[in-house]
Amino acid sequence: MCPGRRFPWGALPRSDAAPTLGGMSDARNAPDPGPSSGAPLGPDALPELSHLAPPDAAGRRGARMVDVGGKEVTRRTALARALVVFPPGLLEAVLRGQGPKGPIEEVARLAGILGAKRTGELIPLCHPLGLDAVDVTLARVAADTLEVRCRASCAGRTGVEMEALMGASLAALTVYDMTKAASKGIRIERVELLEKTGGRSGHWRAEGANDAPAPP
Repeated sequence: MCPGRRFPWGALPRSDAAPTLGGMSDARNAPDPGPSSGAPLGPDALPELSHLAPPDAAGRRGARMVDVGGKEVTRRTALARALVVFPPGLLEAVLRGQGPKGPIEEVARLAGILGAKRTGELIPLCHPLGLDAVDVTLARVAADTLEVRCRASCAGRTGVEMEALMGASLAALTVYDMTKAASKGIRIERVELLEKTGGRSGHWRAEGANDAPAPP
């Protein structure tokens, strides 16, 4: 981040547009579907969903917490990101000074770490995990776009994809909270998994994902 002089917060551009939050997908227990061809999948091509219990006598299937007790303990990592898109010119001002709630970087980073650690409490069917490490970074990747990345790791029987997604999401929401006084038109977009390792599905990497955010 770029420390610097304060700026007149009241003079910043404003917008009445409502914020939007990108969707998150649970890749924790699903097999890796492999590279996407861009064609829609039919119902017969979908993997068996492990969060659904076997049908009862009436054929109904309820939700369940997956039994991972028989899985091998392996090294697990996951990297996720969220993009925070600002109205033109606002991000430059945010990175130069302090908003009404103070500097954004450390508060957002701590929020992301806390969110990753508490994923099992907030997502109903996630397993509580003893995380070995959580790393949250914020970087400007375009003139008006801030990228939040969260990397989580542990030695366990289930993956840390949701922990990485939760960390990126909470850090991005904290950035929004700390800057929303300037504009309600700040958007959170593309909350997505970039990479995961470990488990039966092994190493998976999103097409076009890179190790570090590109400079603007």
